[in-house]
Amino acid sequence: MAAILWFVGAVLLAVGELLVGEFFLLMLAAAALSTAGFSWIFDFPIWVDAVFFFVMSIALLAGVRPLLLKRLHAKPAIEGTVKELEGRTAVVTQEITSEHGQIRLLGELWTARPLDITEKYPEGTSVTVAHIDGSTAIVWRQL
Repeated sequence: MAAILWFVGAVLLAVGELLVGEFFLLMLAAAALSTAGFSWIFDFPIWVDAVFFFVMSIALLAGVRPLLLKRLHAKPAIEGTVKELEGRTAVVTQEITSEHGQIRLLGELWTARPLDITEKYPEGTSVTVAHIDGSTAIVWRQL
């Protein structure tokens, strides 16, 4: 019977977590669920279940919750803006014309077009990024 009560408590705490979203009630729900399993397997008195719940709660709150919060609030993989790419040097990997072209910029391949549409830049040419237009780098030849 105690296992069912711990399970119901786990469900209620999990539902409460949906309203809060801080991973606090979720850790308590996980502790209650593990206590339900513990209580179902072992037929100890309720105070032993309560001690087990307390230990599991502390362990989850101190061990798992910080990792989840760190993961949730991690910085995005790509830091900065495309404005920071302006003025960077790149190498042409596919001839650049007014219709097509490609450069390697900071180790990544970018579609590129010349700043002056009458110019062509052959493969291997060093260019400077004038600005970024969507996902296309607008470049000009370095002197």
